[in-house]
Amino acid sequence: MYQYDYYDQTLVDERVAQYRGQVQRYLAGELSDDEFRPLRLMNGLYLQRHAPMLRVAIPYGLLSSRQLRTLAHIARRYDKGFGHFTTRQNIQYNWPKLEETPDILAELAQVQMHAIQTSGNCIRNVTADHLAGVAPDEIEDPRIYCEIIRQWSTFHPEFSYLPRKFKIAVTGAAYDRAAAQVHDIGLNLVRAETGQIGFRVLVGGGLGRTPLIGRVIREFLPERDLLTYLEAILRVYNQQGRRDNLYKARIKILVKALGTEKFRTQVEAEWEQIRNSGLALDQAEIERVRRYFSPPPYETNAVDDLSFEQWLKADKAFADWIKQNIAPHKIAGYRNVFVALKEPHVPPGDISADQMDAVADIADHYSFGMVRSTHHQNLLLTDVRQADLYPLWHTLKSQKLAAPVIGTLADMICCPGLDFCSLANASSISVADQINEKFDRLDYLYDLGDLRLNLSGCMNACGHHHVGHIGILGVDKKGEEWYQISLGGSSENDVSLGDILGPSVPKTEVANTLERILRVYVEYRENDERFLDTFRRIGLEPFRVRAYAPGSHEAKQEEQRHAVGY
Repeated sequence: MYQYDYYDQTLVDERVAQYRGQVQRYLAGELSDDEFRPLRLMNGLYLQRHAPMLRVAIPYGLLSSRQLRTLAHIARRYDKGFGHFTTRQNIQYNWPKLEETPDILAELAQVQMHAIQTSGNCIRNVTADHLAGVAPDEIEDPRIYCEIIRQWSTFHPEFSYLPRKFKIAVTGAAYDRAAAQVHDIGLNLVRAETGQIGFRVLVGGGLGRTPLIGRVIREFLPERDLLTYLEAILRVYNQQGRRDNLYKARIKILVKALGTEKFRTQVEAEWEQIRNSGLALDQAEIERVRRYFSPPPYETNAVDDLSFEQWLKADKAFADWIKQNIAPHKIAGYRNVFVALKEPHVPPGDISADQMDAVADIADHYSFGMVRSTHHQNLLLTDVRQADLYPLWHTLKSQKLAAPVIGTLADMICCPGLDFCSLANASSISVADQINEKFDRLDYLYDLGDLRLNLSGCMNACGHHHVGHIGILGVDKKGEEWYQISLGGSSENDVSLGDILGPSVPKTEVANTLERILRVYVEYRENDERFLDTFRRIGLEPFRVRAYAPGSHEAKQEEQRHAVGY
C-alpha cells in the first residue's frame, strides 16, 4: 500500500495542529458556528442528532493491520466501542466529543491516516473495486490511479470549494464492483487493441434527490491524460455548476441541463488548453506509484492438498460459508474472504473495537497484514491460502464475523438513518432488524439467491436505495415513519434505477410487504433466475398487485392477467 513520505506526513501533521487551534478558538467563543462549520467539515466532522460524527478516510478501502488496530483504539478510547463502515469504504465514529477530535486526528496521523476532505464541497475519498489487484477479471489494478488522483486532489486550491461534493470511482475489471456509473466521475480501465491502457470516462452519475446514471463523454482516454482531463471536467463544473440551489448543485444537474454533447464539447475545449501542461502523467510516475502496490510474496506451491475438499464434505456450515463468502483469486491456491458485518441485531456495517483488533490479528496471520473495506459495508481479506480457510473460518466464527450471507437478502446496505443522522426522515437500523427477524432462515435466503437490498433513511440516499434490486426509502408523513419501496435497481454492469412500487407503507409493514414481493418472485422465476432478471422480465405490476392487496380474489385475477405471455 502507499506509504507517506516526509512531505505527506508533514502536511497531515500540520493540518492536525491547524485544526486543533480552530477547535480551541471555537470552544473559546472566538469563532461563530458559521465560521467553524466549513473548518470542521473539511476535517470530516459533522454535527449529528446526539453527538458529532467523525468520518475517517480509507483511500480506496485499503487498510494495514496497524491502521485497523488504531481504529479499534479510537473506538474504544473516544467513542462507544464501535465504528461504522460506509458505502464509501470509509469508517465513521458516531459519539466523539468535539474537544477530543483533534486528539483523534493526531492519533490517526501517527499511522498515516486522516479525515481530510471526507466532507465538504470538495473531491471526496476516491473509491475502487474492493478486489483490486486480485480479481481474475481485472485489466489493470485501479488502486494505482486512485492514489494518483488522491495525491492530485488533496488540498487542490482550485477545487477546495466546489458547488457541491464530488465523488470519483475507478474500476479496473470487466465487472463493475465500484458502482462507477452512479458517481460524479466514473473511470473504467480499458485496453485498446494496441495493448495501450486507458480509461472510459463517465460523468454526471449520482443518486440522492435526483438519481441519474453517468454518461460516457470519452470512450478512450490515454493514461498520460488522466489528470489533465479530470481537471478539465472539474473546471467546467466549477465555472458553471449552480451555487444558488443546494439540490441542483451537483455536476449531474449541469450535465443534464447542458446535454451530454455540449458538456463534452466544453470539457474537450478546456482540455485542449491544459493537456500538455505539467500535469501530464509520464510512465515513470505511474511506475513509481505502481511499486507501492506490488503483489505480496505468494507461495508457488499454495495449491491445497485434500484437506480442503474433505472439510467441505464433512462440515455443511463451512461449505455454506465457502459458497457465499469466498471470491476467486487470480493466483492459484489463494482465495478472497469476505468478513461479514451483517450479524443479526447489529446495524449493517458496524464493528466493535474488539472485533477490529481480532480482524487485524487475523490479517497478520492469514492475509499479509492487509484488510479492505467494501462498497457493501463488509470487510475483505485478500490473499488467503486455500489451506487456511478452515481455521480462518473458525476464528471468524468465534468473533461473530462469519455470517454466511454475502450476496443474499441479509447482506443489505443500510445507512445510520434517524438513529444518528440529523438529515434523516426515518429509521433505517430498526427496519433492517425487522427484516432480519422476518428472514432468518439461511435455506430460504439461499433459495432467493443473489439479491441486493438497499435501505436509506432519507432522499440523500446514503444507503443507495435507488440501485438496490429492492430499495427501501424512509419518508416522514406528519411525524410518522413510512417507507417507499422500489424494484429493479442495479449499480453493476447492468446499471438501472429502481421503479417505485407504489404508495409508501407504514414501518410495521415493511418486512411483511417485502415477504409478499418475494413470494411473487419465487412463483414467477424461471430456472435459477435472479430477482432482478425476473423483475425485468415480468415488470412491476405483478409485484404491485400482491404487495398492496395480499390474498384478495381481485389481486389474484389481476396477477393472472398480467402473467399471460410471461
